[in-house]
Amino acid sequence: MDTKIISPCISICRTDPVTGYCYGCARTNDEKKQWKDESSSNEWKKENLKIIITRMQGWQLNTFRESYEHKKNKGVSLFKKNLLENKN
Repeated sequence: MDTKIISPCISICRTDPVTGYCYGCARTNDEKKQWKDESSSNEWKKENLKIIITRMQGWQLNTFRESYEHKKNKGVSLFKKNLLENKN
């Protein structure tokens, strides 16, 4: 059985009007839809992760890597964790 590939969404959901890529995860709206589609294969998801990482650089790449790693290990992105903590 394939291991589930965790969505690259790190809860910073704003699209750059110039590139069409999300500031948080660098996906297009179509890629986001495909991630939610249950028929999307793990192979496609793995390949898409490689693609979106090539779109990032500097602070965006560093923020994504740190937050995505936290999400994979703890079940929630760092940004969302901070939002939840600051709500209380």
